[in-house]
Amino acid sequence: MDLLPENGLILGTGGANSLAALEEAIVASETDLVTVALRRVEAAGPGLLPMLERLKVRILPNTAGCYTAGDAIKTAKMAREAFETDLIKLEVIGDERTLLPDGVELLKAAEALVVDGFTVLPYTTDDPILARRLADAGCAAVMPAGSPIGSGLGISNPHHIELIRQSVDVPVVLDAGIGTASDAALAMELGCDAVLVASAITRADDPTTMAVAMRHAVAAGRLARQAGRIPRRFHAVASTPDDGIPVW
Repeated sequence: MDLLPENGLILGTGGANSLAALEEAIVASETDLVTVALRRVEAAGPGLLPMLERLKVRILPNTAGCYTAGDAIKTAKMAREAFETDLIKLEVIGDERTLLPDGVELLKAAEALVVDGFTVLPYTTDDPILARRLADAGCAAVMPAGSPIGSGLGISNPHHIELIRQSVDVPVVLDAGIGTASDAALAMELGCDAVLVASAITRADDPTTMAVAMRHAVAAGRLARQAGRIPRRFHAVASTPDDGIPVW
């Protein structure tokens, strides 16, 4: 089975008003991969995992809430036992205000988990050098932040996302900051292999409709990338040839 969903859209499960709303959004997104935090499972009660099992979606556990490599490693091992999977979305947060990753602790945890047999997908900054170090450490993919978690600011530094795409041979998943469908389309146009969306869907006025929009946006962005955009030019270039212009 491929690491990433065929349609390129991964859903986060945090922020939904209810399990019913979350289920409708997952179905509308047509994804087969959702990320779940151990804390989320406890908060959502006993209904979350049966619902995900009924929908036949794969679970990507994450280490949300960890601030050190040690805590993240412990949480990853607990997740492996709880979800019976070696997949782990590795999160090691640097501070509570920005929720941006701590690169030093992240790399330390990634190296240890790879050695322990995990398939590691680290949530990282948009730093191309750190992304390359994580890929070199054996991570199965890298997940750069477009902007801070839940901010809805979109992709703050598109150039760095493109540099990451050029710097690593593993899949690139745009994670965090997506606010609406056009952000997801841009991520795919920049060369990302997938996007992970949580708040933009679960906290939208109509999560189900936004899930559909994200699905189409990812598909459109991927097609546009494959088609190849025209070069940006300073001056106009006529689309109609001069042939046939009457001479007076």
